Amino acid sequence: MTHPQTEQDYLAQLHALWRKAWPKDAPREPQYPHGEVPLTEYLRAWARRKSSRPAVIFYGHVLSYGELDRQSDRFAALLAAKGVRKGDRVAVFLPNCPQFHIVFFGILKLGAVHVPVSPLSRAFELEYELNDTDAEVIVALDQLVETVEQVRTKTKLREVIVTSLADVLPANPSIPVPDTLRTPRIAVAGATDLLPALAAIGDVAALPPAALDDVAALNYTGGTTGMPKGCVHTQRDMVYTAAANAGIAIDITEQSVFLSFFPEFWIAGENLGLIFPLFAGATLVLMARWDALGVLSAIATHKVTLTAMPVDGAVELMDHPRFREFDLSSLQQVRVVSFVKKLNADYRRRWKQLTGTVLAESAWGMTETHTSNTFTTGFQDGDFDLNSQPIFVGLPVPGAEFKITDFETGALVPLGGEGEIRVRTPSLLKSYWNKPEATAEALVDGWLRTGDIGLIDTDGFLHFLGRRKEMLKVKGMSVFPPEIEALLGQHPAVLGSGVVGRADPDRGQVPVAFIQLKPEAEGTITEQQLQDWCKERMAIYKVPEVRIIEALPMTATGKVKKQELNA
Repeated sequence: MTHPQTEQDYLAQLHALWRKAWPKDAPREPQYPHGEVPLTEYLRAWARRKSSRPAVIFYGHVLSYGELDRQSDRFAALLAAKGVRKGDRVAVFLPNCPQFHIVFFGILKLGAVHVPVSPLSRAFELEYELNDTDAEVIVALDQLVETVEQVRTKTKLREVIVTSLADVLPANPSIPVPDTLRTPRIAVAGATDLLPALAAIGDVAALPPAALDDVAALNYTGGTTGMPKGCVHTQRDMVYTAAANAGIAIDITEQSVFLSFFPEFWIAGENLGLIFPLFAGATLVLMARWDALGVLSAIATHKVTLTAMPVDGAVELMDHPRFREFDLSSLQQVRVVSFVKKLNADYRRRWKQLTGTVLAESAWGMTETHTSNTFTTGFQDGDFDLNSQPIFVGLPVPGAEFKITDFETGALVPLGGEGEIRVRTPSLLKSYWNKPEATAEALVDGWLRTGDIGLIDTDGFLHFLGRRKEMLKVKGMSVFPPEIEALLGQHPAVLGSGVVGRADPDRGQVPVAFIQLKPEAEGTITEQQLQDWCKERMAIYKVPEVRIIEALPMTATGKVKKQELNA
């Protein structure tokens, strides 16, 4: 195929391919049931239409749409009473819980800026985000206040608002509650107790909505190299991301019951928990964290229709000794994310036999793009998506565009050629917070330089090959760790793997696979046997050295910390 002469020609060619490949009956434009208005206005609209409908169910505790609307209005008033103004940053140091939803929407209603902080953060990490954002107010779980106190004198914090899981966990929960969540309430001197403070405020007048393009959230990137960067996102980014995925990547409606345990401080958890269900007027069944028995019980008890989970989670459910005790017939859609384990045909076939639903990969995305920028829905027949190697991530959602460029020159790469994935989408970050140089380097002519290696095939489908910094050169040939990890995930003894490179004087680099075995497989297989298995299934230059380890180092969001794998 000839190289397009201009970007205009290149994109016109891609759009023609995308139209041709588009699944039948899938919307071609973002779907906005209440118009392109702030997310807070979606909450108000659903609260008017269906005030008593559960917005969030947390182990049996129910927060209705009407109550979420009223409580978030009160939280906006509480922040205003504490001197928080439009544009001020408010740190949220909470695990998944109904209070997170009240706080999130209250911050947006006031026009302040939501700064989610991982509840797994240590003092150094918390101090960094507080100082990077100049946040003066933090909402924290009572169990995390000790970490807050460690950094308080080193930051601009002047107000601490606390809340407890004990305030919302029912005495008789609807599904099993992990023992780690049942902790006694901790009294915090000098702090404001969230729920009693909201009760004391009473009903307040609704504030006018913030502007769609005002800064609404600072979502921090993973920071695998250097310190994390805050991605500036707006409410327009939030509602667009939901509208671009609704009815395309996921079919979520007012009747849907959505289950999420993804951490809501994380951008994917923000989408799946805080934004998508509310955008559609659906009910969210929220869990504080992954728990296989809890997930099975939640699906059966609350008649869940839609959920998303890592591939590892789906495998754990299928292997669970009590799996067949639960009625999962309400399930209609299950989306999976390939972190450690990769989706393969065997997992899909087994899941379909057990549940009647089809496992489909969720999306390609980044914190910078508000994630969920591609969809694979509609390409599962005959395992088309799984057979379309390298790793298939589908088509761009409506409004998003991709191109492949040379890493060094930025020149367009012909279809089928490998290069840097660049993306342009309405939900693109507006900047990195307080980092103009990093912003200028990443955003070029309206396109984000992702640092991801990929290709667009001659049918217009995007394929992901890995992070450029992870790509290995073995005797001059490119080796992509995700490809090796995907293959290793098919071995019945492998729980998970992380592949990194080791410098080699003769070959340049050598792939090294750090492998965690399933508990029942420990001691039954050797490193050499795993390497021999690989030799039968991949080109010899891709075959990794194998090192079996007790446990893979993991991030809070379920990814392998490859920087801690010392090859």
